[in-house]
Amino acid sequence: MIFGACNATDNLTSPTDQPVASPDPVGTADAPSLSTSFRGGIPMGAFALPTTLFGAPFNGGFRNIWPGELVKELSAIRARGGKVVLMFAGNERYYKDGAHHFSLDRWKSRVSRFKGVNFSQFVTDGTIIGHYLIDEPNDPHNWGGRPVPGSTVEQMAQFSKQLWPNMSTVVRAEPGYLLKTGHGYRYLDAAWAQYVTRKGTPGDYIKRNVADAQRAGLSLVTGLNISKGGPGGGRMSSSLIRSAGLTLLSSSYPCAFISWQYSSYFVSGSVLTAMKDLRAKAQSRSTKSCRS
Repeated sequence: MIFGACNATDNLTSPTDQPVASPDPVGTADAPSLSTSFRGGIPMGAFALPTTLFGAPFNGGFRNIWPGELVKELSAIRARGGKVVLMFAGNERYYKDGAHHFSLDRWKSRVSRFKGVNFSQFVTDGTIIGHYLIDEPNDPHNWGGRPVPGSTVEQMAQFSKQLWPNMSTVVRAEPGYLLKTGHGYRYLDAAWAQYVTRKGTPGDYIKRNVADAQRAGLSLVTGLNISKGGPGGGRMSSSLIRSAGLTLLSSSYPCAFISWQYSSYFVSGSVLTAMKDLRAKAQSRSTKSCRS
């Protein structure tokens, strides 16, 4: 697993499942633009970032929000100058079959809960970075010993585009895996490369993943596994956060920088200082969408 023992969707599931009705009217002519309160650069933040912490130094994050709360939460995030990657399917336990394998039909059912929520304004103004389709499809441990190939991820992306044509589709898998297990990506927009020290030096890691993303015709989200990506699978130090993060952000290719995962560690002492340095670097980058 790229993050270690925890999945991105753990403890982030919806509190309940309410029925939804009509489709979201996102027109194909709508083009993403900049949120009026976003300060430029690329979004920088963390998984599970509380809404109240969007602003400084974090202007980006990952969230799994219940359909009934989505518009209110997105409005609050936008008002604080933030952008967010959204997970609609929730925890993977909801879309596994009896053998713990991935079920595309069950996944579609989970995503369809959002069809009746009109959030088109947040797609158009760029508040939504993208739709996070699935976490670590490459890890057999997650899926009963049967990884989810890139070809299936492309089917998921196609389903998302049928519902929301202008919303970017994102998968948390390195582009190298997607190259090996699928090809000709038309509906999938972005891969995700989350750095851990066991993957080599930050410089080599970002160069390899950018090259693979370019070959696959995909955009790239990056970030750090701060919780479990340090030496020996431990937490990253503030000095490692700063040095590795600045190296990843030195590439002009990634469209967002989102790290695993928010805790009080992010907002205290030398770690907070490192985060401010990463925000400054991210803000110096040219703003770009995560569309492929």
